[in-house]
Amino acid sequence: MKTRTKTLIILVSSTILCAWTTKQTTNIKKAEWLKGTWENKTSKGSVYETWSKSRENEFNGKSYIVKDKDTIIFETIKLVQEQNGLFYIPRVKNQNENLPVRFLAKTISETQLVFENLQHDFPQTISYTKITSDSLVAEISGTKNGQQRKQTFPMKLVQ
Repeated sequence: MKTRTKTLIILVSSTILCAWTTKQTTNIKKAEWLKGTWENKTSKGSVYETWSKSRENEFNGKSYIVKDKDTIIFETIKLVQEQNGLFYIPRVKNQNENLPVRFLAKTISETQLVFENLQHDFPQTISYTKITSDSLVAEISGTKNGQQRKQTFPMKLVQ
């Protein structure tokens, strides 16, 4: 192969790799609006979800309730950018043998994140929709016991 052809192949390959890497980093950057502590007030008290960036390609999240002076964590979450996509990976206390479940991002934008795992029992879809800079709606949905179900959690930014 001639030197000129080799150089051209290397140049084109490098450009494609660079563009792909930039797109992958951009995907998790589109989720920056999720960072902070969000509150969902219910009749039984307030449920919180806190998100922070742990690495360039990863956010850590947790869902918890504050009861009296105790914080009870019932779910830990990782939002991870991998080569084959952006993944929402929750680990829910006393579910799935305490093992993480992976949901692949189907929609990634500056105002919406939608994750899906059609093999999971419930939910099969998890979404976050930014309403304003200090409010969002989280939603879980799918089929449970043969019926379509959906739970919606309006949340306000508190920190």
